[in-house]
Amino acid sequence: MGSMQKPPSGGGVSKEKQMQKKEEERLKKIQDEDKRKIREFRTSIEKKIETFMADDAQHKLVFAIMEKHSRAIVHDVIDIAGLLTAYSFGIDDVDRHVVAYKEGFEPSEDELIALRRGEPYDPEKIRREKEFKEDEERERQLKRKKEKIVPKNDYSEKYEHLIGRDAGISAAKVTGLSASFGLVPSANKRDQRSIEQTLADMRKKKQKTDDLSTLSSTSVKDNDDDDEEDN
Repeated sequence: MGSMQKPPSGGGVSKEKQMQKKEEERLKKIQDEDKRKIREFRTSIEKKIETFMADDAQHKLVFAIMEKHSRAIVHDVIDIAGLLTAYSFGIDDVDRHVVAYKEGFEPSEDELIALRRGEPYDPEKIRREKEFKEDEERERQLKRKKEKIVPKNDYSEKYEHLIGRDAGISAAKVTGLSASFGLVPSANKRDQRSIEQTLADMRKKKQKTDDLSTLSSTSVKDNDDDDEEDN
């Protein structure tokens, strides 16, 4: 029994726990330091904005070049302050920065375009660029109006030997108005006869037809008699 090995002591486990605890404490200190820096940074931004809003001579406030998370804090403080408009200009990780404007002093669309390009705002240059674009657009529209759809084949020339060169002109003349076609008054097209006259004319027409039928049948009979006598 005395020669059996004793179970391992818990000293090793305790040491690992101690190391883990120290690491957690170290990370917490780093996080606390980051939070402290963020609070201090936010406080400094709030003070700058308060000073800016209190100064009637200043219309815009340009902040230093910052990283993305810092710019996000600036935008958040400006939104909370109100009565300000903020834009970010420049290239990320190079010269990106925030500019705040007081109400009524915001940049125009043309100025924003220039600032976002990283160019100084030149109203005359912007005006010339606009005029140039307007001229180009007018030329394009005129070109579209002048362009007409032209058939690939001229069928009038292709079939000229069949229909003649003046066929279309003649056809157009036929469809024109004339004094003898299409201009007869509607009153002249109506039957002006009375019912009695109409019935009388119908009876006369029928009698004439019957007389013609009688003459025709008599003529046929006479011919038949002549044929019998010849036989």
